[in-house]
Amino acid sequence: MYNGHLEQMAEKRLLLFSGRGYPELAERIADRLDITLGDVYLTSFSGGEVYARYEQSIRGADVFIVQSLGEPVNQNLMELFVMIDAAKRASAESIVVVIPWFAYSRQDRKSKPREPITARLVASMIRQAGATRVMTMDLHVGQIEGFFSTPVDHLTAMHTFVDHFSGQGFRNAEDAVVVAPDVGEAKVANRLADHLGLPWAIVNKLRRQPGQSEVTHVIGDVDGRRVILIDDLIDTAGTLVKAAESLLNCGATEVFAAATHPVFSGPAYERIEDSPIKEVVVTDTLPLKRDQPRNKIRVLGIAPILASTIRNVFSDESVSEVFMGENQLF
Repeated sequence: MYNGHLEQMAEKRLLLFSGRGYPELAERIADRLDITLGDVYLTSFSGGEVYARYEQSIRGADVFIVQSLGEPVNQNLMELFVMIDAAKRASAESIVVVIPWFAYSRQDRKSKPREPITARLVASMIRQAGATRVMTMDLHVGQIEGFFSTPVDHLTAMHTFVDHFSGQGFRNAEDAVVVAPDVGEAKVANRLADHLGLPWAIVNKLRRQPGQSEVTHVIGDVDGRRVILIDDLIDTAGTLVKAAESLLNCGATEVFAAATHPVFSGPAYERIEDSPIKEVVVTDTLPLKRDQPRNKIRVLGIAPILASTIRNVFSDESVSEVFMGENQLF
């Protein structure tokens, strides 16, 4: 009979995997972490069903799955569920889903009878699939964080934009102003304005239906000033272009735009290219389409932010330290 004391020294392992939503971003994150992406086999059957199998042992590992929910949105979302379930059944110690762009985030409440709250539904499905933590970036509204019953790291690209526009000569400039494209982005515009030492204003608009809105007036002084329009996402760019035209009609000298998520659906690329906007600054939470005009679009990388956050979560260190305590903007 063995009477000795058995000691098991468990060594923590960080394994990073990517779905097919945006593998290039996952590669950039892996490079920043100085690791290689894990091996996972992903395919879609002829009937459209998604299949995933991890090709290495993940038992006892802290698994991070990177999947941005761009087009095709529903396929990428289902693939994420399948990858989470496969990791759970392979006995991963923890499963952290890294979702730079959280699709369905705009469906966060009922604005009409008999509508779904799809952001809540997706949050529930992610938890039900087996995720133990969620990492995402600049949600459409901060309250969505409360839809999750798991810990959420709500990251922001704010400091990335601050660094960019500071380098472009906007900090403490007497001829510049930050503008929110609607009341919902007022707090974010205020925060960016504070960092840059600028005043801020609001474009008031009337939304008639999803994807369509009408600018009514501008609250604040933009006459003779360069404008930074700040938003969380750009979809069809219709509202963005209308807001820029209204600001120029109110006396603005130049209009720049910034948004974390370049959804860019429908005629967005052509609208931006043909618009009076001087430059549209976005981050790489989503890939840009290669066959579309991008002369006015500048992309800022967020892999350093995601890599630093993943490293701190893995090592049980503070996430807010990555953002100097300013990762909660809402």
